[in-house]
Amino acid sequence: MDIELARTFLTIVETEHFGRAAKKLNVTQTTVSARIHSLEEQLQQPLFVRNKSGSVLTPAGERFLKFARTLVQVWERARHQVSVPDCSRTVFRIGSELSLWSPLLLNWMVWIRSSASDIALQTRVDLSDALLRHVTDGRLDLALVHAPRLTAGLRVELVIREKLVFVTTDPSRVDVCDPGYVFVDWGDDFAAHHGASFPHFVNSDLRVGLGPLGLDYIVKAGGSGYFRQSAVQRHLGTGRLRLVPNSPEFPHYVYAVFAENAERDVIGTALPGLRAVAELEWELDGCLTGLRGGLPPAGSPAEPPAAEVRPDRLVLP
Repeated sequence: MDIELARTFLTIVETEHFGRAAKKLNVTQTTVSARIHSLEEQLQQPLFVRNKSGSVLTPAGERFLKFARTLVQVWERARHQVSVPDCSRTVFRIGSELSLWSPLLLNWMVWIRSSASDIALQTRVDLSDALLRHVTDGRLDLALVHAPRLTAGLRVELVIREKLVFVTTDPSRVDVCDPGYVFVDWGDDFAAHHGASFPHFVNSDLRVGLGPLGLDYIVKAGGSGYFRQSAVQRHLGTGRLRLVPNSPEFPHYVYAVFAENAERDVIGTALPGLRAVAELEWELDGCLTGLRGGLPPAGSPAEPPAAEVRPDRLVLP
């Protein structure tokens, strides 16, 4: 079966519309319809019911969904594996959100290259939605994101539990509406928490999309903002920054997302390194908790166990 048929099927499932799927795939709607018609003929089952509002899966389409994801993931994995350098046994394709490349992704890359040098690495920094889409379709083996979607065929593991704290260089300026407040785009969850805690906040004259950039700015020029507790720790120690008293703190989690049918050998090698990197940062800063295990069941407390301190401690340059 042509892999493009399965890829087109999955794009329609994602967009819930033949026309939107055609636009996303950069082909005509006639091409999309022809591909699905060919797929339905091969399977001898109708896969979609089309109506004015869009397209929904038939029972046969629902059954085919997990196989379509597997087909595309396996194909992408095979396509990358055949191009692995002769000196490597496999390739591991990882991605992260922009705010996670330093230090987490960077230190994890160092760990993999020093502890599993026979694994070739490919890395990507992108938006969360794009990363999750690439894991779903097999173009990435694992993605590090802040707010994953629970999607069939993907496994989600909580790696780091941290919090964002309100800090300032000027103790007289302790409100988000004060001059010098830097609004950092930590994602949709942060924006929702921020809006609920500060309903009087309208906008900031300085907004940044990268936490380290915002932090470096206020350390150099003065100001205030919400930043990762681990990142501000040394500046709190020197007195350059101060915590704003009685200010709300917001959760800031990091998750690893990978396919359920991912290669166990590679995931089994790389994930312990990711946890070791997280635990090392926790030990250095005293305010991170490295975690292991999947997401808690719906409705259960999201309080994960503390990290186990292992004797084979990671050392980074």
